Amino acid sequence: MQRISPKIKNNSRHLRNNMTDVERMLWAKVRSRQLQGFRFRRQHPIGRYIVDFVCLELKLIIELDGGQHMDQRQYDTNRSQWLQINGFKTVRFWNSDILDNPDGVMETICMHLPQPRLSPPIEGGAETHIT
Repeated sequence: MQRISPKIKNNSRHLRNNMTDVERMLWAKVRSRQLQGFRFRRQHPIGRYIVDFVCLELKLIIELDGGQHMDQRQYDTNRSQWLQINGFKTVRFWNSDILDNPDGVMETICMHLPQPRLSPPIEGGAETHIT
């Protein structure tokens, strides 16, 4: 991917330092590898865009939309198309979803994560037989 412009880099830093209350609520639930060990970043630049939250390993973006997004639908559509062309999947939630149904939001996000892998049995361990 191309180098991030200083303007975008400064903008993302500003957004990280001035998160909305709803962004803070979601960040508290996805930070520090709390979701099946996957690392999420907040207000992260990708190309010429800044995404709310992203797991780079999975190329999974989580976007929170407030009322301003009603007026910028074409911008959001173009942005989502560019991100999709570059291999990213975007999951969008309205701010009210986070406030009214945080458990449902987390459940939806987890549906987009790979299923946890089961550990293989330990060699030489005792077997359990059910008769």
